[in-house]
Amino acid sequence: MQWARRAADLGQADVCLTLAARMYQDLPYAREVGHVVGAAGLASSSGVMERHDVPADVLTSVIHWMRKGRGHDIGVDIGLEVYRRGALEGGKFCCNDGCEVLGQMRDFKVCPQCKTARYCGDACQKQDWNAGGHKATCGTFVACKPAT
Repeated sequence: MQWARRAADLGQADVCLTLAARMYQDLPYAREVGHVVGAAGLASSSGVMERHDVPADVLTSVIHWMRKGRGHDIGVDIGLEVYRRGALEGGKFCCNDGCEVLGQMRDFKVCPQCKTARYCGDACQKQDWNAGGHKATCGTFVACKPAT
């Protein structure tokens, strides 16, 4: 995430948009790395903040990175709506390959060691750990790639 922030600061459009999406989805460390102090206030001035289950300061930073990635304000509200719809629809965020539980990302517990892998509950986390799935990758860059 630190490298993503550096690339975004340099204006890499795709990285700016990826950082915005990861912040919105509350992926590990994204909110801390992507937070922008005093980001411009399109969100508060145009009512864009409504309907989003994201803290106001995070949403303002997300908008900052979306603007920087696109080079303008056009389509920011449409992009936010896409993020919102994705968050509402939910998905399969449990890292246990055999798990079929669908839900909102925020409802899945994060591995207390690496803070990257997510599980629907203690049973799935224990099963995946004992099977060697997450145990082999915990603490590495590739902790888990759940299907969404």
